[in-house]
Formats: sequence, structure tokens, C-alpha cells
Amino acid sequence: MSYRGSAVETGFAQAMPADRADGGTVSRRPSETAAHFQRRSPEAEVLPACGATADWLRQRQAADGHWRGPLEGDTILESEYLLILAWHGRLEGAHVAGAVRRILREQLPHGGWAIYRGGPVDVSASVKAYFALKIFGESPDSEPMTRARRAIAAAGGPWAVNSFTRFYLALLGQMSYGDCPAVPPEIVLLPDWFPVNLHRVSAWSRTMIVPLSLIWDFKPVRHLPPEQRIDELFADSPRAPHARRLGGDDGWARFFRGVDRILKGCDAVGFRPLRSRAVAECRRWMLERFDGSDGLGAIFPPILWSIVALRAYGCPEDAPEVRECWRQLEGLIEHEADGTTRIEPCRSPVWDTALTLRALAVDRLARRDGVDSGDSDQALDDAVDWLLSQEIRTDGDWSRRTVPVAPSGWCFEYANRFYPDVDDTAMVLIALATWREGERSDDAASQRRRSLVDAAVDRARPWLEALQNSDGGWGAFDKDNNCELLCKVPFADHNAMIDPSSPDLAGRVLEAFGRIGYRLGHPAVDRAVAYLRRSQEANGAWYGRWGVNYIYGAWQAIEGLRAVGVSADDPAVTAAAGWLLAHQQSCGGWGESADSYADPSLAGRGEPTPSQTAWALAGLLASGHAGSPEARRGVAWLLDHQTPDGDWKEENFTGTGFPKVFYLRYHWYRVYFPLMALGRWSIARGTDGADEAPSSESIQSARRAGQVREKVA
Repeated sequence: MSYRGSAVETGFAQAMPADRADGGTVSRRPSETAAHFQRRSPEAEVLPACGATADWLRQRQAADGHWRGPLEGDTILESEYLLILAWHGRLEGAHVAGAVRRILREQLPHGGWAIYRGGPVDVSASVKAYFALKIFGESPDSEPMTRARRAIAAAGGPWAVNSFTRFYLALLGQMSYGDCPAVPPEIVLLPDWFPVNLHRVSAWSRTMIVPLSLIWDFKPVRHLPPEQRIDELFADSPRAPHARRLGGDDGWARFFRGVDRILKGCDAVGFRPLRSRAVAECRRWMLERFDGSDGLGAIFPPILWSIVALRAYGCPEDAPEVRECWRQLEGLIEHEADGTTRIEPCRSPVWDTALTLRALAVDRLARRDGVDSGDSDQALDDAVDWLLSQEIRTDGDWSRRTVPVAPSGWCFEYANRFYPDVDDTAMVLIALATWREGERSDDAASQRRRSLVDAAVDRARPWLEALQNSDGGWGAFDKDNNCELLCKVPFADHNAMIDPSSPDLAGRVLEAFGRIGYRLGHPAVDRAVAYLRRSQEANGAWYGRWGVNYIYGAWQAIEGLRAVGVSADDPAVTAAAGWLLAHQQSCGGWGESADSYADPSLAGRGEPTPSQTAWALAGLLASGHAGSPEARRGVAWLLDHQTPDGDWKEENFTGTGFPKVFYLRYHWYRVYFPLMALGRWSIARGTDGADEAPSSESIQSARRAGQVREKVA
């Protein structure tokens, strides 16, 4: 297998003076004043800056070759953890005080809690935070709790919370299970041909629904003493005639609410002929997916629900499966230097390792003369070996809806064998291809490693093709998981009931395909390109499902289109590049708030961040704007905001879990994405070798003569 010709053009344009970024400046070196910085060329600064960042990352590599950065969610994680401890009667523990401190620290000035920094009050997050604080000793008369009550009442009160929050309230006796949506265990018995069945919902919903259905069947409740109840929240916000209608208010939503009432009626009169069989199958389904995984789905919510479901089922506290769930839950706990306790939604080693390997491989390519030391080569080789060891070569839930294909793929976490995903698999392929492009060693070990990489790529390629959706795009975990009708059921208000195609995933897979040699004319490529053309926004950007938001989508779609041979002057590419250029801020950076998911008019607007600036810069490089003044200003912004040790500062949440519901702060996005973008810019400018932009004819001629070597991350 060859990787030749697999890189995307980094772009040629006339070099222009850089504008210095303004506001919130952090000098990279204490001795450099702003005036001194302005006198220095980005070309002269970029490789030393990349070297500092590369060293920062190498110092954090694990002994076995992988990387894992902190992954932060909002306070619902700490609140839900405390609420489940309360349900189990565990009011004391090493992590309790720190979790309480974190919840209090994240409270907004006007009283509630948001689901991302800078966001509005979220009523579900706020009710859970208030409830957890009260259970664990915070006086309702304290100033934080008084402020919280006012904010919760203004946001609609406890009757306005989402369906999953209702289950927490029911577990602790604050709300009836009748006020929760019905989640009948019988769903696990429905055949695949039935319009509504377990495998028509998204993988993450699947792992939450099954344990939740056991909870709904057994309806466990721990009754709290009066001083721990939240009756005052209900008194402040009595149930209105038009209280939140779970599932919406259109015809199908009303239909499913009718089905919900019927299910509850059947349950009330004991008409449940298949219940025993369904309950046993739910337990079997869960235990099967514990195997080879960091807990059910390897993510926080189903791990937590599994504990409750198994205990409600009758498993004793010391049962192996219950102990395993607690072990996996405890493994997500982080103790911060400020004394707070932070719960991670999951671990992200495969994602972080692939992105770090890719960034360091770009840095190696940018230096052209090889790496600085043998240790650098060994760090990359160890990362490659670790990624190869993580390939999943067994069938999972994905195989229920695809054509027969040999199992392959990578998951996000350390272990999640039933749920390899498209995004991680594509990113691993890109990282391996980037490493392969710069690998020059020819000893026996290197030859064997390259052979193993080629074999892994050859397995993953048809797997990705098999998961391509009928519309030409890709979802994260399953093929054609796009039944929008399911978004109308009452417990679908986490905004992720299905896993349809998204432009950023299509762009990522196209980029991976391009790196392994696919081009326009390949059927899978042509279908994906057509999907991206159809899904492009009128303003030229694309929606970002897994990163905030239109900056992320525009960057990744451009990368994918260019990787498979779509021209830089193609209307889709030029429109997207124009959108990125138009949304660069006066300081030289780019930023976008998660507010844009609720209000698309805010697309491309927000506080500049290193990660989003790097994405936009990468989009400009891929679209042929490497020498543009805007690209140079973006480079200058990143250089100017780098810290002396090669890091950047970024507090904003630029990762997306479920749009409008759950967001993520990947702590190392601020590090490896800027390294990647700066390295690629250096490669692009070095390839040019002159200030004058060559004509397209001379570029083509140089390519034919082998004088221009295209490289990208």
C-alpha cells in the first residue's frame, strides 16, 4: 500500500506583513516585549514555538506510548455523582467535599448553573446542583442557595427539567415515576425490522435506555429526611397547565405521549406479559457489554445507571458486576489542585493519542532534516505501536446494520469493544498516514511497523466504507441511524436520540480517505462529496456536530474536500474559505460560542480561542490561503498567545457532546491543534520558497517534475 500523492495542497499566495494580535496578550518569552515581537517574522518564530509545544507534549507521554488529556464537562457530572451516592446512602466519602466545592465554584453570579462557560442558566443542571448541595449539607438559607432558587424559578422550576433529570428526582422521592417518561424493558425484544427498536436509536442512547428501562420497571426510591428534600423548589414553581411537554408538541410527539400513557396504564394494571423475559434480556444485554469495555458504553451516564439498575434488579452490593460498575465510575474521578473534585464523562486516550501523534508528525515534517533526537523518533514510534494495539477486531453493535465486513476500527476510550466509532477511526488513519509520510528509518523494526500500519489501514478502509450512510455521509457509530421519528418520543429530549450524518464526520472520513490514496471517482468519495455539497450552509460554512461549531464544520469539510482532489477554486471550497476569512476577528484569532447551536446567527462569533483559531487557520491552509495576510495574522495570534512552556490558555468549551444539552472542554485541544496548524503553515510557506505566488501552471509543472512536495496533517 502506498501513501504517495495522498497529501492535500497547503496553498500558495503572496507573503504579506503580519498584524499583531491584540487583547489578553501572553508573551511567549518573558524577555520579549510586544514591540520586539512585532519586529520578528512569523517564519522565524514558528519552528521554535512548535518545538516548545512538541516538548510539552512529549513530557506528558505515558510509558506505554499513549497520551490522555483532561476531559471536562459541566457540573451535571458532579451533581449526578452526588445524587447517586445519596441514593446509595453514601453521604461520606473522599470525593464528596471536593465535588461540592466544584459545584459551588461553577455557580453563575445570578444564581444558576450553565452547561458551558459563558452560557445561560440551564434549569436541569441547576436543579440537580441545588439538590446535591442541599443533600450534602448546604443550608437552603445560604446566599448561594438563595440565589440558586431565584434562578431556578426564573428558568421554569423543577417541572421544566428534562426527562433524565426527572429520573434522578424520582429515585430520591422528589417526583413520581409517573412524571417520568415510560421506558419499557420490552424494547430489547423488538426485532430489527420493527420501525421502533433498540438498534434504531443511537449507540449512546442505547446504553442509557437499557439500564433506565430496568429502573423504570423496578421504580426504586430512597426517601429522604425533610431537611434534604427540595419541596421549596416545587413551592416556588407550581406545575403550570402548560408545563414542559416532553418530546415537543407536534402530531407525532402527541402520538408518542399517548403511547406513553397507554404503557403506563398497562403497567398500572399489571398487563406485562413479556416483562420477565424482557427484564432478563436487559440484564444479559448489559453484562455482555461490560466485557472488554470501561463500563457500559465506557461513558459516565450508563455506568451510573447500571449501578442503580443492577441494585434494583436485586444484585447485592458486593456482586462482581456491581463492584465493577463502581470501579469504572471511580476511575472517572479527578482531584484538582484547587481541592475540587471533577468527574470526567469518559476517558479520551485514543483521540488524544491520534491527535498528538499527528501534531508531532507534522512538526517532524516541518523540520525537514529529521527529528532532533532519537527520543523524538521513539516517542512517535511508541505512539504508533500503542494505537495499533488498540484496534478493535471483533463485531459490535455496528454490525447489525451494515453489509458483512471484517471488524476493525478504534474507540475513543481505553476499552469499548462494542462501540468503535467513525471519528476516532478516521483520525487514527490520518495520524498513521502523517507518521508514515515522515518515517525515514529503514531498520527491521521500522519495516515491520510500517507493514503493521499498512495492514491496519487496509482493514479500517473497508470498515469505514461499510458504515457510510445512504445519504453519503457518516454518523458516529452506526450506519443509517437516522429515524427522525424517534426524536419525538418523550425521553428523546437529550437531543441525541439518533446518530445521523454530520458534515464534520464526512469531512474527516474524506480526509482520511485522501491520505490513503482515494480520489474523486471512487464511489464512496463521490457520494460523500455530494453529501457535503448538499449540506453546506447558505453562508458557506458547515454545521459542526462534534466541535463548536461552524468554524469546526467549515474547517473539517474543507479538509475533506481538498484531500480527495476537489479544487481550491471549487465554489464550495471558496465559499467556506470566504466565510472563515470574514469571521476572523480584528485581533487575528477566531472564536465561536456554543450559543450558535441555539442561535445560528451567532455562527463564528465568540471569544477567540487557540483551538478554534487553529481550526480556521488549517481551513485556510487547505483552501490555498497559506500566504494570505489573514493566515499570517492567525499565525501571529497563536504565537503571541503561547506561554513560555509551549502551552496556551483556553477555558471555553469547544467540544460538543450533544448540541444544546452537553458540551466538552478538551484541555489539550489548545495544544495539539495549534501545533498542527503552525507546523502546516511552516511547511506551506517553506514549500513556496519565494514571496511571489506561482501560477497554477507552474505549480502543476513543479508537481510533475517532483519539485513540490505537498504535506499536510
